[in-house]
Amino acid sequence: MRLVSMLPSATEIVYALGLADQLVGVTFECDEPATARTEKAIVVGGRDTRGMSPGEIDAYVRERTAAGEDLYTLHAGAMAELDPDLILTQDLCRVCALPSGTVQEALDHLGCRADVLSLDPHTLDDVLDTIVQVGLRTGTADRATRLVAGLRDRLAAVAAAVSGRPRPRVAVVEWVDPPFTAGHWVPDLVVAAGGRAVSARPGRPSGPTTWAEIAAEEPDVVVVAPCGYHLDGAAEQARAVADRLPGRPVWAIDGDGLVVRPGPRLVEGVAALAAILHPGAVPAAPGSVRRIA
Repeated sequence: MRLVSMLPSATEIVYALGLADQLVGVTFECDEPATARTEKAIVVGGRDTRGMSPGEIDAYVRERTAAGEDLYTLHAGAMAELDPDLILTQDLCRVCALPSGTVQEALDHLGCRADVLSLDPHTLDDVLDTIVQVGLRTGTADRATRLVAGLRDRLAAVAAAVSGRPRPRVAVVEWVDPPFTAGHWVPDLVVAAGGRAVSARPGRPSGPTTWAEIAAEEPDVVVVAPCGYHLDGAAEQARAVADRLPGRPVWAIDGDGLVVRPGPRLVEGVAALAAILHPGAVPAAPGSVRRIA
């Protein structure tokens, strides 16, 4: 089976299921594992935003979406040459990847007969279920079941480690200019780590808020996990958050790696959050979190 992944989390799932040899195409953002972008064909491109501030990126996204334009470009010629059997995509967030409808229209235009599987989790349980879905469609159902069982065992170990401890109030900031609340599965990560998610939208898309509204929730801890950034980028933005929310502990976390991408590493994100909320109970992986204030 020839697989194409249209989003980074799907690429991580494919590798976790041992299907790397069958993966023939990825996006320009698929950086886990790091070899994905160098060993596989790039079928989706987009604007390089590394030189832009969060506010500039937000303005760019709003301008494009208001005009009804996609933020990503499908390389149709590359897709046709790859002749995939199964394409993994999503409809959850137009900012994160091409929607499945756009992909299907392109396939119809190309005369490509590939199946399209849309992965659209809203909760942590949903994320684990997407692994099972990919396993079912790729003939690796048993492997996927074992992988999910192992991930649930790791979640259970964190739950046991923090059991009986006070649950701090935690505000996770998914974007800083303007500030965005924690949405979809992110509040579940906080709960699994032994915290209480505040200024959050469980199971629903992250949305804009204000610093005053976050402060009014009286969080005990603020965690900065900006979409599109790993730890160094998150730490840089967390310094500005510390100025906006003085007097509160502010931490940066590898947002892209451990929080906002709905893949297997969310379990590592739970452990990293637990290490912030309950020092000594659960060790944080090196390079996953950083105290800012």
